[in-house]
Amino acid sequence: MRPNHFEDWLRVDAKGLYCRPGGFHIDPHGGARRAIITHGHSDHARPGHDAALATPETLAIMGARLGDGAPRRPHTVAYGEPLSIGDVTVTLFPAGHVLGSAQVLIEYQGVRAVVSGDYKRSEDPTCTAFTLVPCDLFITEATFALPVFQHGDAAQEVTKLIKSVEQFPERAHVVGAYGLGKTQRVIALLRAAGYEHPIFIHGALQACCDLYESFGVRLGALKPATGAARDDLKGAIALAPPSAIADRWARRLPDPLTSFASGWMRVRARARQQGVELPLVISDHADWRELTETIAETGAREVWVTHGREEALLHHIETTGKRGRALALIGREDDDQ
Repeated sequence: MRPNHFEDWLRVDAKGLYCRPGGFHIDPHGGARRAIITHGHSDHARPGHDAALATPETLAIMGARLGDGAPRRPHTVAYGEPLSIGDVTVTLFPAGHVLGSAQVLIEYQGVRAVVSGDYKRSEDPTCTAFTLVPCDLFITEATFALPVFQHGDAAQEVTKLIKSVEQFPERAHVVGAYGLGKTQRVIALLRAAGYEHPIFIHGALQACCDLYESFGVRLGALKPATGAARDDLKGAIALAPPSAIADRWARRLPDPLTSFASGWMRVRARARQQGVELPLVISDHADWRELTETIAETGAREVWVTHGREEALLHHIETTGKRGRALALIGREDDDQ
């Protein structure tokens, strides 16, 4: 057996990425006997697993979101704590994506493989910052793996939002934001920028905000947008799921100015198609620069790409002299809807 030949012990099967000597899947599609979960977004944290290992935050998110579908035998592990599973050693390291998100280091017969999950390297006050983990094999996401995607400074994007509120004090600013991670990050960035007013939120966002608060992430005064007086919403900021910013829920707000916080807002045509007046380029995924720099800094001699814009990144990998491979994993989306 050649331990440095990664396909000998890591493979893709019907449920996803499987570690043979450890006997577990990572972020499997559908219920698995043993699973390691990188983070709580629904395209990675599926229902129906028997035993599942993850950070305490991720398992709490799964419990809150999945109910009876949460893992039957959850096992929490802290960042940096090695754990023997079968013939491998597994250690979780921060991924910087959302609360509790983790990269998975698998060590087997002297070889190190890292599964990144979703990650970013930009600052985020709501989760532990990304940790670079040297490895021989790096398995990376590629959601924004095109050179056009340069996310920039999220704090500057939030400053644009605050300035717009000041410019249009009679309008409610309704910001589309994914419920887990993006909503809490936008709120925390607003607070860091000195915005002390109550922030209104759609009811669908309340549970995740409460969960973040329970882990010590302070979000300040939040109020339900539904049922609030129209005068209270004038000049206010209201956050809602992306699907709600263009439906009847948003239209009841006073002269709503629509905004959307997403890495996809770098594509202005996409913002126009969605009727977004104030696009905010705030992403919880690595952009092109972060992806390519991370691949180089890990020292990995081989890189597998799990989902996203694979072709451009694979071409880049090959130009650096590394071996690249695209993995066909089912059930992966660009973000948690």
